[in-house]
This record gives sequence, structure tokens and C-alpha cells, in this order.
Amino acid sequence: MAELVKDKESGVAAAGGGKMDIEHSRTFLEARSEEELLSGIKKEVEARRLPPNVAAGMEEFYRNYKNAVFQSGDPAAAETVLSNMAVALDLMLLDVEDPFVFQPYHKALREPFDYYMFGQNYIRPLIDFRNSYVGNLSLFYEIEEKLKQGHNVVLFSNHQTEADPAVIALLLEKTNPHIAENLIYVAGDRVITDPLCKPFSMGRNLICVYSKKHMYDVPELADMKRKANIRSLKEMALLLRTGSKLVWIAPSGGRDRPDPVTGEWNPAPFDSSSVDSMRRLIESSGAPGHMYPLALLCYDIMPPPSKVEKEIGERRIISFHGAGLSVAPEVAANCEKSEEVKDVYTQALYKSVTEQYNVLKSAIHGKQGLEASTAGIALSQPWN
Repeated sequence: MAELVKDKESGVAAAGGGKMDIEHSRTFLEARSEEELLSGIKKEVEARRLPPNVAAGMEEFYRNYKNAVFQSGDPAAAETVLSNMAVALDLMLLDVEDPFVFQPYHKALREPFDYYMFGQNYIRPLIDFRNSYVGNLSLFYEIEEKLKQGHNVVLFSNHQTEADPAVIALLLEKTNPHIAENLIYVAGDRVITDPLCKPFSMGRNLICVYSKKHMYDVPELADMKRKANIRSLKEMALLLRTGSKLVWIAPSGGRDRPDPVTGEWNPAPFDSSSVDSMRRLIESSGAPGHMYPLALLCYDIMPPPSKVEKEIGERRIISFHGAGLSVAPEVAANCEKSEEVKDVYTQALYKSVTEQYNVLKSAIHGKQGLEASTAGIALSQPWN
């Protein structure tokens, strides 16, 4: 992280929207203690460089992150929190001063400041790797081989937290760094508009879309959102034509939520129109395409609000916890294009994701560990 701070200091102008005349405050980069970091937030509010609501979110973010990292028992927790949060708060302030604008297709910013590694280093202390698992590691190698051959691959996945991209990359960085760094995420507009979230999004490859769940939050903006989604679909089509692309999409249209009665978490149902749109893009790309069901369990690390919220700026609760990722064999699409066939195919993907999710749940929450493996889902801890 010390190297990232140096990169941060040299890459400030390019990290924001690109305006070289912005006089960026160094308040957070120069902080050497928790007291200086927190007083720095107040200082920036008084200087009118930070809106009070954003400042309140930053302070809460700091305290929740600190509590989570200290849960790990790492003797270097205090140093980790200070260095990671100094860079995070600085990037958040930079975006308030000079807002970064995401294009329909956003390629991860790796220089002069490496936003990808910033996100990796920030989320890494929140994952309890002793209680984390990867399912069917051999299939991730199979996916890498298909990408090398010029094929396109789509991962149909459930979606749990804003930290999903970092969790996926961290669980695969030792064995499949190509997947970790080159995965393209279909991302909703909230992660590219919230100033506390944007620095993390800048380090990922994104196709930016407006979620159906928020299409009519502001009715007069619905038409603009639909047109923006069409532009993003065109970008996706162009990307897939070049081949060797790996795309992650959550066909549920948003994050999983706990059952309001039981409190149990399960993958949210998939939308068949989203699945079918992706299938058609793959089939019309001109390159061979493959579709795999992917399951992700990591909601404990950064759970979403219990209900879908219209407003940008949700509270971020953070914990140190085990996480899980699993992929199953690809599901071949039927040549017929009837509505019934679309629904059956979507349900086949969803069933596989749910089965994998339940195995991960048994391993992590049920404390069964590697013993939770089944005939079709082999769990491992490839970082050991």
C-alpha cells in the first residue's frame, strides 16, 4: 500500500476527470494517525471541499472498516486501516473535487495510479481466507483456455455486495490472475455515481447500465436511461466481436436480499429477458461463446440495505468474514427461441447457481469446510 500511496501522489491529475488545474488537497495523504484522518474530514467540510452528507458517509465508512479489519486479529490491523483508509478517503475527495465520468464501456484504470490494486488491497483484509472456498477450480482453468482460443465466456451470477468484483478477483488472483484482472462486469449506475463507491469501480472493467429496479426512480429520466442502455449494449456487441472476452452479469438486476420473514439469504431469481439478451449477443458475435453459472457468497462482508433504496448514498456495514465462489459446467442453450424455452434455460442457470450457493453456505456458515463438497462441486482453498 505504501507503493500505492506514492503512485497516488504522482497520479492525482489523471485519476480524476482529467482537469490539470484542480488544486487537490493532501489532507488525507499526509495524515499519520486516526485523529488526523478524522479531523481531516471536518477540515475539508469547513473548507467547503466536502459536502456534509458525503463527509458523514466517509467517517462512518472509516469506523466500520476499522472494526471489520480489527475483527481479523491481524497484529498489523491499525497500520492497515490507516494506510488503506488514507488512500480511500483521498480518492473519494478527489472525485468530489473533480468527478470522474464513466463511459458506457469503462476499462480499469491501472496507471498512473493503479485503481485495481487499490481495490484489491482494500478488500483483502476483510476476507477470512481460512474460511473461504472456491468451487470447481478446474473449470476456471477451462474458461481461461477458451479465452486463449478466442472464445467469449459469460458468467451468469447472483450478486451480493458492492465488493463482489474484488472478492471474485481475490479468490482467483493466485490461480487465475487473467480472469481476476480481465473480467468485465455489467454494472448498475449506482456504483458509478456514489462518490464513496466510484474509486473502487474505477479499478474494474465495466459495461455501465441502468438497472430495471431503478429505471423509474425518477420518471422523467427513464427515456434517457433506456437510450444509455442501448448504447451500452452496442458497446458490448462490439467487444464480443473481437473475441476472448469474459463477461460477468447478474440477471436478477440487483443484489440478493434476505428473506423478510426467515432472514435467510438466497440468490435472487434471474430475469429471463436479461439472460436471453446476453445469449443473443453471444450468438451474434461471430466468435464461439460459452455460458457458465457462477455462485457467489460474500454478503457478510458488506451486506446491502434490507430493501432496495432509491437514494444514492447507502450506509455501508462492513465485516471480516469467509467468502465463497463456485462455477459449474456450461449450460448449452436450446436452438428454439420460444418464450417457454427462454424460461426453461433461465431456470436451468438459476438452479445451478442455487445448488452451488447452498454448498458454499454449508461450507462457510454450516462450518463444514471442504467436507461440504459434492459429486458435482469440488471445494478447494487454492491460496493454501
